[in-house]
Amino acid sequence: MHLSRTGFLNRLRLSALALAAALTLAAQPAEAGRYASIVIDAETGSLLHATNPDTKSYPASLTKVMTLFLLFDELDSGRIRLDSKFTTSAHAAAQSPSKLGLEPGEKISVESLVLALVTKSANDAAVVAAEGVGGTEANFAQMMTRKAHALGMRSTVYRNASGLPDLGQVSTVRDQATLARALIRSHPGYYKYFSTRQFVYEGQPINTHNRLMLRYQGADGIKTGYIHASGFNLISSAKRGSQRVIGVVFGGTTAASRDKHMGQLLDKGFARLRKGESVEMAEAVSNDDLPDLDELVAAAQAAKAPAKAAKAVKAKPAPAKKVVLRAPARAANDDDDDDDAVGDADPAGWAIQVGAFNEYRPAHKAASDAAKKLGGLVSKASIDIDKAGKGAKTVYRARISGFTEDQARAACKRLGKAGKACKPVNPNA
Repeated sequence: MHLSRTGFLNRLRLSALALAAALTLAAQPAEAGRYASIVIDAETGSLLHATNPDTKSYPASLTKVMTLFLLFDELDSGRIRLDSKFTTSAHAAAQSPSKLGLEPGEKISVESLVLALVTKSANDAAVVAAEGVGGTEANFAQMMTRKAHALGMRSTVYRNASGLPDLGQVSTVRDQATLARALIRSHPGYYKYFSTRQFVYEGQPINTHNRLMLRYQGADGIKTGYIHASGFNLISSAKRGSQRVIGVVFGGTTAASRDKHMGQLLDKGFARLRKGESVEMAEAVSNDDLPDLDELVAAAQAAKAPAKAAKAVKAKPAPAKKVVLRAPARAANDDDDDDDAVGDADPAGWAIQVGAFNEYRPAHKAASDAAKKLGGLVSKASIDIDKAGKGAKTVYRARISGFTEDQARAACKRLGKAGKACKPVNPNA
């Protein structure tokens, strides 16, 4: 076929654009924010549900499950005890939030580190644990990766102990389910820490980020996670009678919708476990909202139409509705580390601050009084006194957390009309 000069140039231009697009896609280390989920039987490891189980993404603070696994290994070996003290380095103290606010030279017990990791998901505590066991965080990350591969987590690489953004730190929902199952089986005595709802550190109550655990029947852990590149991640485990299921979700658009979705996943997992049903598989493309589990099941069933029906009807069946969750639209290698480095921004992210005090009690009273005035606006929020500084410079910030941005601004507007001080607190500030 003869092409005109114009036609030839147009075709050449299109080919160049296609090549550039292909190179851009190939350069991306992981499909950041792509939805994936899995549910397994904790006893046998058999698959009860899977959507994109081997798609690589960023584990975010789910990373801390492996950090804790190695810490539990050390406890079981007798090399450390729960009352052993680790010293905070300058590197650990410099970690981005969420954090305890540890200072260089500060000593903290291993048990406090465990509790800080499972509740507050404290990044400074993760590094203190890593350095206490591995000498350096980099060496500990190598230990984490070796352990992952020994457990059969073939697609997982760790580069830090906290889950803060790193392009090389990737995993899959299948690998995270494998990790959770191994931890429950290998360290049943220490797994109980994941059900901690609150612990007190230096007089400051710290509540768990894992809201689903507080609401879902039989749930007893294990870990939330969030960075912009991954979306909202979650590993959950629940036990009913003699049966236990483990679920993992990557790429939720919000903590609340992710938790609701996980509840549906766990329900379906228990139902299939009781009935002995076969695994449900589904693929995913694009959708702005978390799917209902019935939609996923319908998609999986449509994709696996019986072979006889396929032979009898040559016409293509209507395409199954396929779904995926989008994480916030940001490049995984964005240079704005301050915006990415939230580590575990659960549940709704925003908070309000109604004062700062030299002691914990007046700070808590101020937050409690504000909560009473706000009434229904705080139905899903919680008092969260934020401690900053040390010694005579210690300040207790009276905060209520768990708001969306709109809710936080509405709350401050209402308090302002009542003559009360209030300012919204951006989780990424």
